[in-house]
Amino acid sequence: MDILKESRYYTNEFTKVKKGVCAAKGFVANGLNCGLNSDKNKNDLALVYSETQCQAAAVYTTNKVKGAPIQVTKAHLEASGHTAKAVIANSKNANTCNADGVEKAQRMCELAAAELSIDPNEVIVASTGVIGQVLPIEPIESHIKELAKGLSADGNDKAVNAIMTTDTVPKQYAVKFMLGDSECTVGGMAKGSGMIQPNMATTLNFITSDVAISSELIQKALSEIVKVTYNCLSIDGDTSTNDMVSIMANGLAGNTPITTENDDYQTFKDALYEVLSNLTRMLAKDGEGASKLLECTCAGAPDLDTAIIVAKSVIRSPLLKCAMFGEDANWGRILCAIGYAEADFDIDKVELHLRSTAGSIKVCENGAGVDFSEEEAAKILHEDEIYIDIDLHQGDVSAKAWGCDLTYDYVKINGDYRS
Repeated sequence: MDILKESRYYTNEFTKVKKGVCAAKGFVANGLNCGLNSDKNKNDLALVYSETQCQAAAVYTTNKVKGAPIQVTKAHLEASGHTAKAVIANSKNANTCNADGVEKAQRMCELAAAELSIDPNEVIVASTGVIGQVLPIEPIESHIKELAKGLSADGNDKAVNAIMTTDTVPKQYAVKFMLGDSECTVGGMAKGSGMIQPNMATTLNFITSDVAISSELIQKALSEIVKVTYNCLSIDGDTSTNDMVSIMANGLAGNTPITTENDDYQTFKDALYEVLSNLTRMLAKDGEGASKLLECTCAGAPDLDTAIIVAKSVIRSPLLKCAMFGEDANWGRILCAIGYAEADFDIDKVELHLRSTAGSIKVCENGAGVDFSEEEAAKILHEDEIYIDIDLHQGDVSAKAWGCDLTYDYVKINGDYRS
């Protein structure tokens, strides 16, 4: 079974680099504690800025309850012709389900714009934290000058710290690649540990690039890559009210502007996939209370949608998550989740392997169990990264989905989230 066969993405060479949202030319960032978080060692306000105007795009949560920052960001991108120069974001308070939420989100943009001497419509705004609590704007007002003054090409670590909530590790990734004779970069930062089952969006994710590309194509690329990365992530089955992925590209790499779906466009999409897929893995591995990263590959599918639906069905299964926590090779739970996936395929052709750095073992063939060593399976499942490899044997398309196990600590964290 060719479980390593990838989708049409991932065909170019990329060099991993440091600095996240500051890796691309012309971007600076900063983060500080303004007082929203009582822990003075934890930043709670972030700012990312490009020295030149960017083509911008975003995807948002599909939850009917949408945070005020999402409403404001959508309006700003429409008003600016899908351009932007800055992102301001806070943690600790989601600014959602509040009568003055839009007013507060707009005020955050105005404060950032005044310090950066730009139009408020050129500011993307985001918030994450507790829903239903009024966002105090005074701490932001009193620290915005310090935040803007501290913008730096090395400020990515401070910025990513500011958007973290129950995250235990910062999540940043960036790559360099060539478009013709121009060295280009795509980088990003993400936050998220729980309340993650995105659909057309995910947790808070901010992507930057110095590629020159049209606003129409950057939106198309982002939407397509989100479909096969962030939208294939599930931690706990909840879709947040504030989920958003935004991207800004300022063109400072000097490449020939991408205005058609040519080879340069495909390379840009490949780079975007490299960054977003790695951020997705980081989000999954840092799921609230998680002890294991789960990656499910569905290969041999007749089309991409079928591959995605099957892989996500497995990753979403609470029973499967519990079995992985208990290091129990209960393959029937996986086949059950495959079986209720809302896609058309022949279950009697399905093959299933469990894999980790400790080895690989076949547990199902032609839709039925096969003899395997429980001891060997236990060794495989004892590792902290588990790969569930499915082959439908009904096509040549594959997709991945990511998640984590379900542990006692997840319940503890979410039983006392507001304190």
